[in-house]
Amino acid sequence: MNLLTGQCFMILSALCVVSSSRVLELSDKFIDISNDGMWFVKFYAPWCAHCRRIEPIWAHVAQSLYNSPIKVAKVDCTRFMAVATHFKVRAYPTIMFIKGPYRHEYVGERVKDEMVNYALRMSQPAVQRLSQADSLGYLKETHPVFFGYVGKQQGALWDMFTLHAEKYQPHTWFYAMSHDLLKNDVKIPNETAIFVYKEDEAYFFEANPLLLQDREALNVTLDKWINSERFGLFPKVTRSNINELMDIEKYIVIAIVSENKLNEITQTERDFKDMIESIIKKRKRHLHERFQFGWMGTPELANSIAMSELTVPHLLVLNSTTGHHHMPDDDPVLMTPEAVSIFLDQINNQMAPTYGGNSWPVRFYRGFFEARTTLTNMWRGNPVLTALVFGLPLGFLSLICYSVCCADILDAEEEETPETHEKKD
Repeated sequence: MNLLTGQCFMILSALCVVSSSRVLELSDKFIDISNDGMWFVKFYAPWCAHCRRIEPIWAHVAQSLYNSPIKVAKVDCTRFMAVATHFKVRAYPTIMFIKGPYRHEYVGERVKDEMVNYALRMSQPAVQRLSQADSLGYLKETHPVFFGYVGKQQGALWDMFTLHAEKYQPHTWFYAMSHDLLKNDVKIPNETAIFVYKEDEAYFFEANPLLLQDREALNVTLDKWINSERFGLFPKVTRSNINELMDIEKYIVIAIVSENKLNEITQTERDFKDMIESIIKKRKRHLHERFQFGWMGTPELANSIAMSELTVPHLLVLNSTTGHHHMPDDDPVLMTPEAVSIFLDQINNQMAPTYGGNSWPVRFYRGFFEARTTLTNMWRGNPVLTALVFGLPLGFLSLICYSVCCADILDAEEEETPETHEKKD
């Protein structure tokens, strides 16, 4: 009883304020109790605009997780700098899930549903075991993508599956199940197998006997397969996941549209987006091994990749291995599914024109393009402020250069005068 009372006292002493939004405000005492239970913490600074922007979203996250064992909290790192140092916070806001000695930084989209799903997933064991006959049906309805292991839970394949489940738990779900649970839904090719389930279809990891005997090769191959298959068939491509998509070693087919502040798009853009999505759904067995489809709601990111101002809707295919990109010659709005399929086949056969890449001239031009775009957007938003920000430093620099040049000219004239007098004498 005394131990329980002591733990409660430590937790209460770590709380500065208990907000009405169910978000716990922590103090520097949190360092002592962070290993007790599970915490979903936002490290913030009051002056940070991004921190203020997600404040209402964070309150909704706390409300959604209120009846769970996860404690949602926040720390003002300007007041409690020891906490920021202890958890190695380098940017604001930093969102971290803490479970015992393990710390996982959240890098996904800062929207309520994704953050709630992330916290719930991280609160569970890395590999969850299904025991009820109707569990698979529930997974299909709630998880767009999940990985499964079927068979005896021992041996090299099981060891590697659990190892990579720990690694990729922040990104997706992992389950272990028996043959009886899958017999009516999935045809298992072997006694022991690993599969990924998405869009009502299972895709199996190919593990031959030779691969199973080489644990190092199995580790590398399974890691590469899980990393490339953990995305849905048509996810949204954003700045937060574009770097992760660049690691899957596939062609990334991106339908580019322009969302407004209400996340709405025009009917023309919607028809184009649906058309691109229909291609992967109809030909997923043929295309998904080499192509990852997705859509992008911010043309600015696509413009940076293509280094030009793209019209919307548009189609961009990015080679995640080389950094090159492909664009159709025809107007994307006028393209049919058959024309898009022919275009993708040309890319797969390396017959389509390539642009960009990762060479130094291309990187230099991309940096110049992004700087010019940023300056143009600043000028359109507030020309007076832009003129002050860039005009004043340029003015001071001009004055300094003029002063230096004039000083050199005056010094030169003064040196020439005595020499002339000497010659006359």
